[in-house]
Amino acid sequence: MRIPCVLMRGGSSKGLFFFAKDLPADAAARDRMLLAAMGSPDARQIDGMGGGNDHSSKVVIVGPSSQPDADVEYLFAQVSVARDLVDVLPNSGNMLAGVGPFAIEHGLVKASSPVTKVRILNTNSQKVVEATVQTPGGQVTYSGTFEVDGVPGKCAPVALQFFDPTGTKTGRLLPTGSPRDEILGMPVTCIDFAIPIVLVKAESLGKSGYESKQELDNDPNFLQRLEAVRAAGARLMGLADAPGLGVPKIAIIAPPRAGGTIASRYFVPSNCHPAFAATGAMALAAACHTPDTIAEELAVLNQNEAHQIVIEHPSGKMSCHIVSSADPWTGIPKLVGAAMLTSARPLLAGEVFVADHCLKAKAKSDLAAAA
Repeated sequence: MRIPCVLMRGGSSKGLFFFAKDLPADAAARDRMLLAAMGSPDARQIDGMGGGNDHSSKVVIVGPSSQPDADVEYLFAQVSVARDLVDVLPNSGNMLAGVGPFAIEHGLVKASSPVTKVRILNTNSQKVVEATVQTPGGQVTYSGTFEVDGVPGKCAPVALQFFDPTGTKTGRLLPTGSPRDEILGMPVTCIDFAIPIVLVKAESLGKSGYESKQELDNDPNFLQRLEAVRAAGARLMGLADAPGLGVPKIAIIAPPRAGGTIASRYFVPSNCHPAFAATGAMALAAACHTPDTIAEELAVLNQNEAHQIVIEHPSGKMSCHIVSSADPWTGIPKLVGAAMLTSARPLLAGEVFVADHCLKAKAKSDLAAAA
């Protein structure tokens, strides 16, 4: 079976972009196809398009929007590398960077000049994001001078404006009702802004917060304790705590040491992200602006640009701008949005070959499990 697709990099991740019309409407059949296309479950994904890690085993499914306030909509799917699982609970701000250019290039949105604004509905969260894509002369350009730490080379920027990202899964900024909770004797903050996340101080787990990805990935005892904190946080937030599910995410945090606002290491879920997830960056940035959270305690805000949060991560830095407005009744500032610059580009366009026997074998295993 041949399915049209584009392999794209979005931020510091990459994955396959499909048209919704080319995939089965049935979720189970769609997931079987995505697993086969990526070559999962297999640690190397040698018989598919996946790269053998979470950051390159991602899928974006794009189509016209069903809502009048958006031009297009997309579903993000995290295809497990070694497990028989397609997870659509989380979303990916990195991969979102490719949706605008993809939609313009394939005629879903008409280009203007010098930039084109694309309103995008994320069906994972039912939130709308506006992407500003560089389109001089009505053509998408990927050339530019913008740099993303963790991505080699330079590219044209893609600006992302997130509207009302509070409570994507729980309906509340602070799902537990408190800016601080205690898990296994450690202070944590559970926050839901673009994505639910559990924040814990690195020192609480015997770390500095400045370790490399390799150092953290090679410490199984630390990863086991981190997963225990994440699972407990899931229960506090009213979310499922099944191992390996995409939400909530978890990150360790520490004071900055390289001129940023805060240092952090983000996990996806059982290993450290080589850079930082865009949605995770927004959640951490929101926590830095929320009184009495552990992130606000550690953050060093730039008094001249207090809403610009700079996160120090294993590959460098990532910036996120938090948008707030005063509540008309109380005058208390309220977080209402976020904005950031990132980049994307297509790597390969064509058809992915999905072996028919993979689909049949998976369907048989589903039937056996059901019986």
